Amino acid sequence: MSAQPREDEFKDNEKDEEANRLLTTQSQSVLSSSSSSDDDEEEVAYEAREKILIVDLDSADAVDSTTVPPFSWKKLWLFTGPGFLMSIAFLDPGNLEGDLQAGAIAGYSLLWLLMWATIMGLLIQLLSARVGVATGRHLAELCREEYPNWARLVLWFMAEVALIGADIQEVIGSAVAIQILSHGVLPLWAGVIITASDCFLFLFLENYGVRKLEAVFAILIATMGLSFAWMFGDTKPDGKELLMGILVPRLSSKTIRQAVGVVGCVIMPHNVFLHSALVQSRNIDPQKKGRVQEALNYYSIESSVALLISFMINLFVTTVFAKGFYGSKQANSIGLVNAGQYLEEKYGGGLLPILYIWGIGLLAAGQSSTITGTYAGQFIMGGFLNLRLKKWLRALITRSFAIVPTIIVAVIFNTSEASLDVLNEWLNVLQSIQIPFALIPLLTLVSKEQIMGTFRIGPVLKRVAWTVAALVMVINGYLLLDFFISEVNDLLFGFVVCTGTAAYVSFVVYLISHSGALPSSWGAILPKGFSFTGN
Repeated sequence: MSAQPREDEFKDNEKDEEANRLLTTQSQSVLSSSSSSDDDEEEVAYEAREKILIVDLDSADAVDSTTVPPFSWKKLWLFTGPGFLMSIAFLDPGNLEGDLQAGAIAGYSLLWLLMWATIMGLLIQLLSARVGVATGRHLAELCREEYPNWARLVLWFMAEVALIGADIQEVIGSAVAIQILSHGVLPLWAGVIITASDCFLFLFLENYGVRKLEAVFAILIATMGLSFAWMFGDTKPDGKELLMGILVPRLSSKTIRQAVGVVGCVIMPHNVFLHSALVQSRNIDPQKKGRVQEALNYYSIESSVALLISFMINLFVTTVFAKGFYGSKQANSIGLVNAGQYLEEKYGGGLLPILYIWGIGLLAAGQSSTITGTYAGQFIMGGFLNLRLKKWLRALITRSFAIVPTIIVAVIFNTSEASLDVLNEWLNVLQSIQIPFALIPLLTLVSKEQIMGTFRIGPVLKRVAWTVAALVMVINGYLLLDFFISEVNDLLFGFVVCTGTAAYVSFVVYLISHSGALPSSWGAILPKGFSFTGN
């Protein structure tokens, strides 16, 4: 008799527990949807619906989340894209100008440096991709949380300045190409306005998905490759000299400035921020270690292939100008604006005049790099400021920041090639100044276990990365010193430069001390405000 009530009581308890479970599940579901709705308001590189699903050949249940799945060509294809968008920064008009000047003034002797600079650039970009994949967040977002408000705002300002400087070079490069291809009918300012319209092309392509955008960049890179390979074939550079230039390091006092330019052009500050966001276009769960490692493996392969192609294109440009102008009277006067005219005078017409081949390649370089600049601008602004703006509005704001000063520059410098070359030198200096503000935060974050977990870099890779960063910063420091010694003659201007330099060095030291990369014994000689703990 007593067993029956006990059984009924047990069933009632079971029903109560089940009801509580259902209620809890529903509450969690509501909270989850509310949370995801809040997340949608947060700045993210890509919405969940925009990300590319990585299809597994095996069932997801069959593969342990800590195990790296076997290599698959199909998956490599799905991961291919971000590395090629990143590689555009190695092929922008500023880089092409560095290539042609290195070839004309130094001949084949700096090809080895071009190769090693590209390898150094690959290392930095792989670390950027590592941060993006392992954390599920991009570099600008992580900087927002890592640094106090004043430092975050300074970093954001520096990143925006670097982006605007790069964009002016890229837009001017496109405008020069349009001027060449229109046979001088369209002036520089008209080319700038036409180039500005690529913002709307970018926004249009974005609506069709990431893969369509990546396909357009593949076409632009192929156009560059074919154009400059055609030039290479037409000019027939010396194969033996080319091989010697790659394998045998040579440097003379006359070519130091060009050597510094070759290295300085490779690391682009906005590109470091860009790559950490681009890799998030693939749907990777940062909690699954095996999937993260798999993504890093595929991104390493595709980034290496992309930068190999960019190296070949830069090599084509350098060797064409080395063959045609090394040791000539024109060598020191060749720049981006007049390079096409010199090529036409040297090599003449043919089936397709070399002037127009150069113009097509330059246009592809300028257009592709301005679009990636717009892309990078979105991530930088959204990440640092956590702006809840629609992408089209953010792209429009970012584009306006660069286009307005570029139009002013084009109108002012339209009639003077020499002035444009001076402007380009100042823009290169501007880019060089910004490099520490991308590299130091990257190396700081990628070394921290609380941010990267098991994917933080080890001590050996950390030393190599900091050595590369220090080398790049010292080389750019030399460029800055050389430039200011030659340009600063006025006492007041010299005082302003010295004051700015002191503030600049102080902030760089702060960033390094925040990273913990300095020996602890240095703490005694640093001011109180500097911290090794990052607090």
